[in-house]
Amino acid sequence: MRIKKTALYVLGLVLLAVQVLAADSLMMATTTSTDDTGLLNALAPVFQKETGIELKWTATGTGKALKLGENCDVDVLLVHAPEVEKAFVEKGFGLNRKEVMYNDFVIIGPAADAAKIKGKSVKEAFDLIRGKSAAFASRGDKSGTHVMEQDLWKKTGKALPEKESWYIQTGQGMLQTISIAAERKAYTLTDRGTFIKYESDHKGHPPLVILVEGDDVLKNQYSVIEVSPKHCPKVKHDLAKKFSDWMVSPKTQKFIGDFKLLGKPLFTPNAKK
Repeated sequence: MRIKKTALYVLGLVLLAVQVLAADSLMMATTTSTDDTGLLNALAPVFQKETGIELKWTATGTGKALKLGENCDVDVLLVHAPEVEKAFVEKGFGLNRKEVMYNDFVIIGPAADAAKIKGKSVKEAFDLIRGKSAAFASRGDKSGTHVMEQDLWKKTGKALPEKESWYIQTGQGMLQTISIAAERKAYTLTDRGTFIKYESDHKGHPPLVILVEGDDVLKNQYSVIEVSPKHCPKVKHDLAKKFSDWMVSPKTQKFIGDFKLLGKPLFTPNAKK
């Protein structure tokens, strides 16, 4: 009898330890850009040191990240498609959407620039790419970048070129899409942070270069959203809220602003005070 009681006691301690470890782990769905740039690898150990919470994440397109939140598979989101995010919150799937940081989108392509888009506005550039049937690589994955790209095509007043032979839908993340664009000598839309990472990987001399930038429509806003405990009763909302509050704290905002590659900042912090 004593042996059975001892075994049950030990089992109870093991289960308690597992529960404690699980309670200190936070699952996040985020975009490929926050992962590819190395920002999360830099932030995660600092977050764990300051809070005791281990941050784990899956990097995918914003559309899939939001779906993971809707399906209660994660506790918190770090994404970059504002209108889709607001709809997510309005439907009751998330709460406390907070703007955290931004960078901008740029159109990149071969330096030879066959469609002659360098220095043009986004509308002019897309019209020239379409008119020349120049190869264009789209992520085609409902990510924040893909949502932005589709919106920019719509702003030209013409139909999306999804059925055109020159329009390549990769279904891949941003770095993979850039690699495909380089192989095909194609243009593509990317966030600046991921481009700087790509530039750094090529020691400052990448096969593709920035050709269009600075247009007002190219701002790329990132926000953190807690998955709603009303929609997902088992979500670790207390930990998600701690992460959300930590991301907008002055110390973390400074860390984000100081995060650089090739001496260039990848993101600009803009949490509201």
